[in-house]
Amino acid sequence: MKTVNLFLVAALAAAAQQPKIENAKLETRAFAGSLATQLSQFGAGPWWAAYAEPMIPGQRGDMCWSEGSRGDAHAPGTPIRLEGPTTLVVLVRFEGGVINRVRTTTPDCLIDAGGLPFYWLTAVPAAESVNWLKSQVSATGRDQSIFAIALQAGPEATRALEDLTAPTQPDKVRERTAFWLGNSRGTDGLRVLERMLASDPSRKVREQVIFAMTQSREPRAMEKVIDTAHNDKDPHVRGQALFWMAQRAAGQSAKDTISAAIRSDADASVRERAVFALTQIPNGEGVPQLIDLAKNSSDPAVKRKAMFWLGQSKDSRAVEFFAQLLKP
Repeated sequence: MKTVNLFLVAALAAAAQQPKIENAKLETRAFAGSLATQLSQFGAGPWWAAYAEPMIPGQRGDMCWSEGSRGDAHAPGTPIRLEGPTTLVVLVRFEGGVINRVRTTTPDCLIDAGGLPFYWLTAVPAAESVNWLKSQVSATGRDQSIFAIALQAGPEATRALEDLTAPTQPDKVRERTAFWLGNSRGTDGLRVLERMLASDPSRKVREQVIFAMTQSREPRAMEKVIDTAHNDKDPHVRGQALFWMAQRAAGQSAKDTISAAIRSDADASVRERAVFALTQIPNGEGVPQLIDLAKNSSDPAVKRKAMFWLGQSKDSRAVEFFAQLLKP
């Protein structure tokens, strides 16, 4: 009951946080019925509408960015929130009778509506927000709708993201949803990613799931990536696991897994991908292994690949290796 009450408090606080809006024909409307019905009553457009929902915890910048810019820079005049924002603002643009843009921001941001009508909706239920955003993904495949669901707090958002990973959804939708499950949904997100890795029918989607796991803060996520590099039945997925593991998990376990793949993976393309993975280990920690492979590997293809990637390297150890090799 205490958790429910806390979530209710957060929802009420979010509903009260209207951002600063200027250059707009502003009207405040209480939510009634459904979002789809209510939005359709505002006419053919162009207009903007917006509402607020509780946001997942985490440091995600102030989200006060302009069109085409990145959202991790701090906007002048906004507070620096050391623990990140707690309220998400979802903005919708309607023109020609259809939704043509979905955006997200936070209440700290100043919104310029460009002189258009702007409808601020109060007390939009979390489930209604999620269901409407999910319908926009299904209708258009819009990445921003998936992002908005992923940032919204509450179990409704996690369930909606899981629904969007169903095999009946387009590959692109499943790929983007996988990324945000790893990036934003913690243990629940990792659970869905593990199921996708085991059963999604698309190799490309499963490769994206590996990347999504590397975005998770759950310790078990990297353990699963390492296990995949060892044991997945698909060589392409094993190779992808090696690549992302090298990028995200520098350390002895990553080196050992890559070395094992070079020595014993049954697929030649995976062995060659593992050699490349050594180049992705941060701080040049894979260079000594590359030099050892170039000197001592009994696999000619591995030896050639090690030589090639050392040749691409600007590492002083690689330069010294070639200098010694070319001495008369």
